[in-house]
Amino acid sequence: MTLARRRIFGLVAAIALITALVGALSFPALERQYMRQQAAQDAVPLNLAAEGLRAALERYAPLPALIAERSELTRLLNNPNDPALINAVNEDLRQTAATVKASDVYLMDISGRTIAAASYREAGSYLGRNFDYQSYFTQALNGDLSSFSVYGTTTGERGYFYAAPVEDGERIVGVLAIKFNISAFESIWRGADSEFMVADRNDFVFMSSRPDWHFRAMRPLSDATLRLIAQNLQYPIDRIDLLPITSTPLNDDAQQVYIEGEPRESYVLTSLHLTDLDWTMSALSPRRPATLRALNTLLIVGLTALLALTALLAYLLKQARQAEALAKEQEAKRVLEAAVAERTADLQTALGDLERTQTDLIQAGKLSALGQMSAALSHEFNQPLAAVKSYADNAAEFLERDRLPEAQDNISRISKMADRMATISAHLRNFARRPQQATGPLLFNAVIQDALAVIEMRLTSEGGQVAYTPPEAEIWVVGGHVRLQQVIVNLINNALDAMEDQSQPVVTLTLADTTLLVRDTGPGIEPTKVRNIFDPFFTTKAPGKGLGLGLSISYNIVSDFGGTLSAANHPDGGAVFSVTLQPATVVEVAAQ
Repeated sequence: MTLARRRIFGLVAAIALITALVGALSFPALERQYMRQQAAQDAVPLNLAAEGLRAALERYAPLPALIAERSELTRLLNNPNDPALINAVNEDLRQTAATVKASDVYLMDISGRTIAAASYREAGSYLGRNFDYQSYFTQALNGDLSSFSVYGTTTGERGYFYAAPVEDGERIVGVLAIKFNISAFESIWRGADSEFMVADRNDFVFMSSRPDWHFRAMRPLSDATLRLIAQNLQYPIDRIDLLPITSTPLNDDAQQVYIEGEPRESYVLTSLHLTDLDWTMSALSPRRPATLRALNTLLIVGLTALLALTALLAYLLKQARQAEALAKEQEAKRVLEAAVAERTADLQTALGDLERTQTDLIQAGKLSALGQMSAALSHEFNQPLAAVKSYADNAAEFLERDRLPEAQDNISRISKMADRMATISAHLRNFARRPQQATGPLLFNAVIQDALAVIEMRLTSEGGQVAYTPPEAEIWVVGGHVRLQQVIVNLINNALDAMEDQSQPVVTLTLADTTLLVRDTGPGIEPTKVRNIFDPFFTTKAPGKGLGLGLSISYNIVSDFGGTLSAANHPDGGAVFSVTLQPATVVEVAAQ
């Protein structure tokens, strides 16, 4: 080997060594950058999980106040030694707990002593226990709605408590509390790619997708904090231990953490402070994806550098060969040119392989994006599945009565709903966007007929009828079939409820243009309440017969279609609800 060639190879080797050294030194920083990006991506499911948890907690918040309005609770608090009244309230609370799926529902007098409980039949019942030390009791006794998370000293299970005052006129005579098992709230995280945990203001973990993290502190607790926990009996003091983690900050809301006792897998921890609850919710995802991305980036950079060095080496060698060829014969020159041509072909092959590799990486990214579409499909299936269940129940009833034509009609409707769900699944072919609750042109009368089929079983079992004459002309409107059907069924049910004291109630449906009128002959709506009829939790029904959400949901569904839902009293008596939808255009109908 000539001196010139030795210098060329020495130069290329030095550049390759420097490139490898720079890549090795930049790997930690590159990995941390990708961990920050991973933390930013984890913030999306973390926010969704936080909203899901907040929604689950808020769903039950109004229950204590609603139950506390029952008159028998006030009577028992004023007559705590009435055996018959105690038995009646205990059984009523037991049935209420079963309905709302609560661990316990119990009534305390103003001293904190439990005088009635849903668990009165069980060995670990709260009956006779005093909870005047619990903050949810003292807050409710002061007239406030309250909630509190605690480890049950009686039952040994983690619980989340809601409480509300029981009032006799303007006087508070007791407190009604409801307990839910915290594990019910944790179930919303089941099947997630990340681990989730929730810590209180003292960084004490009381909720987690991993049971072995329960009752672990993320930092040492002060003596004052431990005394406060022991005073409130909030957590089991004998089980409190530190969560064996070490962390390195990535940014203000993310850390890299190691958990002792586990394999050398570290995690990216992303935190979100729930200000309204004074909790901190965290998501932990394995660091491995960030490490692999960093390695892939370095690999691509390394391959590019290798190609560049190879090109540089080929160029320099070519120059050296050209210099040597000046002193050699023509034959040697032809041999050298052939060698250069061969190496150029090798470079083109290598470049082609790189382009195919890049194409495969892009396609892999597209396939991974399809996984994001699956979570949104579950909501789209719920509406048709609810209708399928109703039609199936109707078909079973018809078969028991040997009414085969009606049963076959319901089975046919089930088939149509299956076709509708198949249509929903076709959204998976749409790569560019997430699935939405699509609206489109539909026959108003067809939706009404489907709604009447759903309501037929109630009419058969309870009596009553629906007076409806379909229009001769087809009326096309914009909406969603299943959700519009839900609105119509809800309005008919409300009309029948308003006439429950009548022996033969009749609900009148009138379809004119794109407006459907649903009229009953009940007592009507009080003028002062008409403006609030569509507010959430507003109801004119007796306590225990509804939370006042049906009309609010129906109002929002119709609004989503671009229509209006209104209520008024009919001049001849009763109430009339009006559903007005947007008419479908000729082009939309033709496309349908």
